[in-house]
Amino acid sequence: MARAYGAVDRILAETGKAIVGKDREVALLLTALLSGGHALIEDIPGVGKTVLASALARASGLSFRRAQFTPDVMASDITGFNVYNRSTEKFEFREGIVMTNLVLADEINRATPKTQSSLLEAMEERQVTVDGKTYALPNPFVVIATQNPLGFVGTNPLPEAQLDRFSVCFSLGYPTEDEEVRILRDRKKSNPIDSVKQIASPDIMALLISLAGEVRVSLEIERYIVSLVSATRAVPEFASGASPRASLMLMKLARARAFIKHRDYVVPDDVADLFQDAVGHRVTLERDAETSGKSVKEILRRIVDTTPVPFELKKQPVHGL
Repeated sequence: MARAYGAVDRILAETGKAIVGKDREVALLLTALLSGGHALIEDIPGVGKTVLASALARASGLSFRRAQFTPDVMASDITGFNVYNRSTEKFEFREGIVMTNLVLADEINRATPKTQSSLLEAMEERQVTVDGKTYALPNPFVVIATQNPLGFVGTNPLPEAQLDRFSVCFSLGYPTEDEEVRILRDRKKSNPIDSVKQIASPDIMALLISLAGEVRVSLEIERYIVSLVSATRAVPEFASGASPRASLMLMKLARARAFIKHRDYVVPDDVADLFQDAVGHRVTLERDAETSGKSVKEILRRIVDTTPVPFELKKQPVHGL
């Protein structure tokens, strides 16, 4: 376990070389990967979304493909397609971009809904079906998608079914002035991503994902997770609350966070700190709440503040935080 924890620490350190002042976001992206889930990064262009995904792919040693989603990208470009070979008189499968460990779906909401939905089977079942034949995807498999805020020219909203398949959704935000000056200095002569070293490999990452999945979750923590998620269904400001899939994803994310923190058990802070990132994109505001200026983050924060924390676990010392 010491070697596994060390590998995680080095992956975080190497990934952090490429992006300035975003330690929490780097850890959050690795948390999504170790939970076996997918991540959606929503922000304006130019704040480092693509750099972050590329750096994590390089540090983790995963095979990597990037797709620039535009209106002319077709679903077959994503999943693959069959072509007829005249010499053999047979159809041959040409793989799409999903045949890799880590797919970067850049500006996913600029593609058509049909192209967006081509990722649904891959994200949920780790396979694609083309002309009735199913092809397994590499292990591990993760989708990191970036999207521009709705309202930008040429954007299409992601359907709820696809949003629900992302484990986390978060933004990077603007850097501070000092951080931006450092970005300028770092890029005077070279690209910082070139300094990122490979720490792991697909087999090692698969092992780390397996170890993260063995982190203990007590019954009290399970009830805490369900209490938080079910509270979103009772909030009058939400038109729809989070589904049981959100509870499952939150548990997996909490395990991965505990693993990153060098623990083999989950504590309430693991759940509370990830709640907004794991649930915010799975709920929708009522129209009246939206027009009155209320935000999803504000309501989710209120849920965390008012939901009872498991008392006995709260009293225990929290190691590694």
